[in-house]
Amino acid sequence: MEPDSAAAIETRELTKRFGSFTAVDKVSFAVERGEVFGLLGPNGAGKTTLVRMLTTLLPPTEGHGYVAGIDVARHPQAVRKQIGVIPQALTSDLDLTGWENIDIYGEFFGLSRRERRIRGQRLLEMVGLKERQHDLVATYSGGMRRRLEIARGLIHSPEVLFLDEPTIGLDPQSRRAVWDLLEQLRKESEITISLTTHYMDEAESLCDRIAIVDGGKIIALDTPVGLKSVVPGSDRIDLAVEHDAGKIAAVLEGQPYLRGVTRDGQSRLSLATDDGSHAIPLVLDAVEAAGDRVTSITVHKLSLEDVFIHFTGRTLRDEGAKKVSLFVGAGMPQQPMRR
Repeated sequence: MEPDSAAAIETRELTKRFGSFTAVDKVSFAVERGEVFGLLGPNGAGKTTLVRMLTTLLPPTEGHGYVAGIDVARHPQAVRKQIGVIPQALTSDLDLTGWENIDIYGEFFGLSRRERRIRGQRLLEMVGLKERQHDLVATYSGGMRRRLEIARGLIHSPEVLFLDEPTIGLDPQSRRAVWDLLEQLRKESEITISLTTHYMDEAESLCDRIAIVDGGKIIALDTPVGLKSVVPGSDRIDLAVEHDAGKIAAVLEGQPYLRGVTRDGQSRLSLATDDGSHAIPLVLDAVEAAGDRVTSITVHKLSLEDVFIHFTGRTLRDEGAKKVSLFVGAGMPQQPMRR
């Protein structure tokens, strides 16, 4: 079976089972070369297992996976030469300088001293660490270490870069610096980026397309705009009434300017609509005509988190399982401790 020559990443019914447990269930998708592709899903959804198969750390049970046109099961060593992997955990060596971290990594990939010097200096400049390259990494902030590790992962000029939660634990300024770096990579190279993240704003800002994974399957895959278009109502109106939300819900149900009405407790309602600014005066009039009064009302634009909840029925924070790195303990089904 030949891979799609236009795809940087491709899976065809890729499956991984651990005994009777199916972690990834016949997943098929393709990522174009130069695309930034996001994976979203609650813990235990199968994202990490999927990425571990694509990065050759786990063999598939069934199906096929291709990275840079190479079969991950048949030619794992060849795949590893074409990928860079930035795990969630910070893995740069604290006892080495920034330059030494990059130089030794380049040596692992068989680069000559000249190649390491030329590429390493260019990458250090790109990530804004050229002036600190001879300082011990122990003196770096978390954001500096993350930028160093992205540079390190690019030293061998991979075709595909896998990032697992690249900004988790970073302060807002450092997060923005990493975002800017990834945007720069997108503009200046043809590298393909696979991004696993729990930050909705990160996925929406960086990704060309996003796959929502749950129960080992891809349950939605589209651009951020395309995913939002599937959810009824682009705006959400949250309101509180003085007396009886149940009565007001019955009044508003079926109104042509609303897509849906959800009651939230005794006095609160959530309304889905395509145009919040147009719907608000109509809602206020309907509540007043029903003999009640609105005590508060706000309009929210549909967010990617709303889309996620629409497809999975839960937020990322609902999951109790601990998120783990691509390299450490990931991909195995976790059993709760018995007390």
